Amino acid sequence: MDYVKLGKTGLDVSRICLGCMGFGDATRWTHPWVLDEERSREVIRQALELGINFFDTANVYSAGTSEEYLGRALRDYANRDEVVIATKVHFRMHDGPNGAGLSRKAILSEIDKSLSRLGTDYVDLYQIHRWDYDTPIEETMEALHDVVKAGKARYIGASAMFAWQFQKALHVAEKRGWTKFVSMQNHYNLIYREEEREMLPLCREEGIGVIPYSPLAGGRLTRGREESTLRSETDQVQKSKYDRMAEADQAIVDRLAAIAEQREAPRAQVALAWLLQQSPVSAPIVGATKAAHLETAVAALSVQLTPEEAAALEAPYVPHPVVGPQ
Repeated sequence: MDYVKLGKTGLDVSRICLGCMGFGDATRWTHPWVLDEERSREVIRQALELGINFFDTANVYSAGTSEEYLGRALRDYANRDEVVIATKVHFRMHDGPNGAGLSRKAILSEIDKSLSRLGTDYVDLYQIHRWDYDTPIEETMEALHDVVKAGKARYIGASAMFAWQFQKALHVAEKRGWTKFVSMQNHYNLIYREEEREMLPLCREEGIGVIPYSPLAGGRLTRGREESTLRSETDQVQKSKYDRMAEADQAIVDRLAAIAEQREAPRAQVALAWLLQQSPVSAPIVGATKAAHLETAVAALSVQLTPEEAAALEAPYVPHPVVGPQ
């Protein structure tokens, strides 16, 4: 396993992050493909054995059961000082006017609930899951600063927003002397590269670590379009991200398949290798639900695509509608 500093912090994270959206009680969420606790623990244990120390979840994943499963597994299998736990806040967790968002009330309430579910005194990275258009960014940044100063989070990060919003948050924190975001968890992969326009240059300039979600486009980059899985058939979020541009994206998928065949490697390995070579990507968030998924992801660390291979993968890309910040 390779390790890298997260942005310009001193925090060492594995170059592969295990995404935990696929773990939880399927009856508590809209995704019937999530793994139960026993199978989740198997994947988490394997990740640790492979040297992965970075785990990303969210309060909303399976109504908090993802955090519960992750917390119990890490307590049993890992040294807390050696793992990096990231979770997120924003989406609705309960009925009522204060059940979602990034108000001071919501943040200070939800961090305590996340810590309780995770069974830990602190998280290493506390992230806002989206931009809250109904709460002043000053209120959000001050509340996050107070979470850090209370020792409940070591660092803070953001996810899926427009570059102007991220810059505004960074500016407010710097102006007020509050804790600044150190990471951006954004939507980025071979068939969705809109982040290269503004967000990635901003992150390079500010020394922000990038931890992309959906690095394999919900499986679209791992198989032929004639193949299907339970997730591909039932995941409406994945369909909303990729269905409307599927025909245009097929040229990229075909080139990926050809290069993978030439290298005698899985498509996922080549797609991740491309992403790992993009600056300033620190660690793609891989939503593994099988042992083979993790093995393939880790193997991508040893793959170095040639400039010609990278150019061939990138050439067919066409502009896409923005997906993620909304």
